[in-house]
Amino acid sequence: MTLPADRHVVVVGGGISGLAAAWFLRREAQRGGHRIRVTVLEGSTQLGGKLRVSDVGGAPVDEGAESLLLRRDEGTALARAVGLGDDLVPAATTAASIWSRGHLRPMPRNTVMGVPTDLRSLAASGLLTPRELARIPLDVWLPRTEVGEDIPVGRLVATRLGRAVVDRLVEPLLGGVYAGHADLLSLDATIPQLAVHAGRERSLLAAARAARGAAPPAEGPVFGALRGGLGRLTAAVAAASGADVRLGTTVRELRRTVDGWALTVGAARAPELVMADAVVLAVPAAPAARLLRAEVATAATDLAAVAYASMAIVTLALPADAVLPAGSGFLVPPVDGRLVKAVTFTTNKWSWYAETSSGVHVVRLSVGRLGEEAALQRDDADLVGSARAELAEAVGALPAPIDSRVTRWGGGLPQYAVGHRARVDRVRAAVALQPGLAVCGAAYDGIGIPACVASAERAACDVLGQWSHG
Repeated sequence: MTLPADRHVVVVGGGISGLAAAWFLRREAQRGGHRIRVTVLEGSTQLGGKLRVSDVGGAPVDEGAESLLLRRDEGTALARAVGLGDDLVPAATTAASIWSRGHLRPMPRNTVMGVPTDLRSLAASGLLTPRELARIPLDVWLPRTEVGEDIPVGRLVATRLGRAVVDRLVEPLLGGVYAGHADLLSLDATIPQLAVHAGRERSLLAAARAARGAAPPAEGPVFGALRGGLGRLTAAVAAASGADVRLGTTVRELRRTVDGWALTVGAARAPELVMADAVVLAVPAAPAARLLRAEVATAATDLAAVAYASMAIVTLALPADAVLPAGSGFLVPPVDGRLVKAVTFTTNKWSWYAETSSGVHVVRLSVGRLGEEAALQRDDADLVGSARAELAEAVGALPAPIDSRVTRWGGGLPQYAVGHRARVDRVRAAVALQPGLAVCGAAYDGIGIPACVASAERAACDVLGQWSHG
């Protein structure tokens, strides 16, 4: 790739996607033997977006994302590139349960995001009643369900396997990832490996088994993190990128100029103009839509349609004599009407906590999904009290925490509604018509760290590729 020299690239957004984009811009420039100057503009007063770590009970605990998928290498490759490779550790356990109908039940084996492939394992888990289990085999006799270009996951699973499979399996797993609802989430965007086979097979059970069979053989651990918290990643990436990082700098307007872009930043009463030869937008869909509206109206319209869910994480530091079940934690089906949607036994899941927590047990409880914003309006003490009560109901009486923390993520998780992938394709096609402009982040190809890093690399290469051929 031939890159222009002595040019200025502005990255809007200082989360992992924006910081990774800055790092990839520098890497591509170095590979081409050229110099570029990169500035990261972040509206808040701290870097990292949803990757953040702070102490609870004397131990460093992530406030947002706490693990990354090891079977995609984008996240681990970036961590190694910025000097954190020796601190990557696999999860000590991923054995999870589902708290359903008042009992902790083992997670059935070999599901595809909750869609079962092993009916014996599902029956042994006790998640479904005999009548609900008996409904599932009808899948092989029912007429084909047309998937078309896309379909809601919940509707497909309920039609083929019965509503209980959605409520007790798919909602805790898939809905938990997005803090959304399976009846609204896109099959094509959220479970693409299943979507491929669902379009070919008459039976959804057969499609799920084919999807698992088509996957590469499972080798090694699934999830990993960093000693000291995954939130360490963003500072390391920022430093390695060599970018000029400006915090507390909100971008209010983006306009095309004769030879580049003009960004209006700062307070409305004292605006500042930042000139750039190229821009990468690494912000959520709503602010990206606002910035694109003047120059790329079609992309702005599509991005404005992306909904976001709000949620909170209640972190408890329990004394050393607290007794928790084995395993990494449990999920909670929303159909049971609980406040808590997922629980992670952090000190069980990550062995490095034994080195830093002085025997304290750390537990993280996720609260809130799309449409449940009212639950998040409670004050911190109320959320902590309610979450503690549900935890005790699930695992038994526990001693009072020695410390707690509530982290609220308002509008934190994008919802991949039906038609999401087509929407993203339209956005990227419209943006690509503007030389020196690209987008990246969780709103596009996946909300996990590897997906965000991959989107950042694509954006960096796209913007420089457009630029060099412009």
